[in-house]
Amino acid sequence: MYMYPDNLKGKPTLWLWYLTDIGIIGIGAIFSVMAITQVNFYLPVALVACYAFLTIRYQDTSIFDFIKYACAFFIFSQQFFHWSLSNVDSIDMEIGKKGGH
Repeated sequence: MYMYPDNLKGKPTLWLWYLTDIGIIGIGAIFSVMAITQVNFYLPVALVACYAFLTIRYQDTSIFDFIKYACAFFIFSQQFFHWSLSNVDSIDMEIGKKGGH
């Protein structure tokens, strides 16, 4: 009996990839073969192979997901930090008690 993962809430997988990734890799492979045979252009093969490697899933995570999250955090989302002293008088009193200069 075949049990679908996570009670029909998980994404379907085939071997080491999600099915959407398999579809993208398959279409890219067809386009790559056409590019090689028609214009002797090998760049699409390298791009598809790189995508296939980056989207390999191990324990429900992939290198591609990590790169997306890192770019979203460090590059595309706004990082806002607000630094201030909450109570300047209490800090001055603590310095005076410790014998600061």
